[in-house]
Amino acid sequence: MRLIVTGGAGFIGSAVVRLAVARGHSVLNVDALTYAACLDNVAPVAQDPNYTFCHADIRDRAAMEAAFQAYRPDAVLHLAAESHVDRSIDGPGTFIDTNVTGTYTLLEAARGYWTKAGRPDDFRFLHVSTDEVFGSLGPEGLFTEDTPYDPRSPYSASKAASDHLVRAWGATYGLPVLLSNCSNNYGPYHFPEKLIPVVILNALAGQPIPVYGAGENVRDWLYVEDHADALLSVLEQGQVGRSYNIGGGNEARNIDLVRRICAILDEKRPGAAPYADQIAFVTDRPGHDARYAIDPTRIRTELGWRPSVTLEQGLEKTVQWYLDNEPWWRALQTREGVGERLGRGA
Repeated sequence: MRLIVTGGAGFIGSAVVRLAVARGHSVLNVDALTYAACLDNVAPVAQDPNYTFCHADIRDRAAMEAAFQAYRPDAVLHLAAESHVDRSIDGPGTFIDTNVTGTYTLLEAARGYWTKAGRPDDFRFLHVSTDEVFGSLGPEGLFTEDTPYDPRSPYSASKAASDHLVRAWGATYGLPVLLSNCSNNYGPYHFPEKLIPVVILNALAGQPIPVYGAGENVRDWLYVEDHADALLSVLEQGQVGRSYNIGGGNEARNIDLVRRICAILDEKRPGAAPYADQIAFVTDRPGHDARYAIDPTRIRTELGWRPSVTLEQGLEKTVQWYLDNEPWWRALQTREGVGERLGRGA
């Protein structure tokens, strides 16, 4: 297929680009190259004849229309988004602008292209979202595709709004849309402001490893390359108009996750003292959701997809990747906000 991937220089988007090209698809990577993007993320495929980069912003209607007309895609995988909860607390406007207005602009460009092409039945627009739109779970229960939306941060509210826009463009205009909502991703090329890279890099630097509150918040962790595989499965096999929850089936409390990473580092790069000694509990994030957990029944039964990497395997692979790729993360540590405590604007 000929694919447009938005946000393809980001963490999840680049994993999709690398996998799609490896499987023989032609990819146009559309990315504005904001603070969390890095073209080194797609260096493994940058010279492949099936890969093309387009430096453009999804909020730029003329640029999006030009990209569609020039590339003539069979499908769109829309991953471009502002995604860091802490940054959304300090500056919500950027999240509304990119995630809501940007998604609207991209939908309109896609609709215009699809209409001019004769509304082909096989065109697809896959919108990639988050389980955070569903809010916070108690000790029991799982998010399903029918869970009512209950976003609790500016980030999740902006993603919920974009989900609703995509569904509306499907219902009103007939645009062949698909949606996915994923759990927390981790793995190679993860921007160093997110929890797992922060733990690894602070541990190696001998700095305090910050854990919000008491570390009791629970997340379901999904290895990013498994997520990319799931997204291509949804794109190729999913039913138009349907949403698919994608989870790793790996629930863990934040404090337990941090201790696992420290233990792996103790084995791979032992220091003078156990890395867990650097753990420091800090003031919790405002509105911090207690627990996320995905029910993956639909994607398993309808598409036959399931994750291939356990949390233990994925954490070991991720730690090793950061140990082996210091030049990559060193270059990103000077970017705005990295290494600072964000999200205290409330």
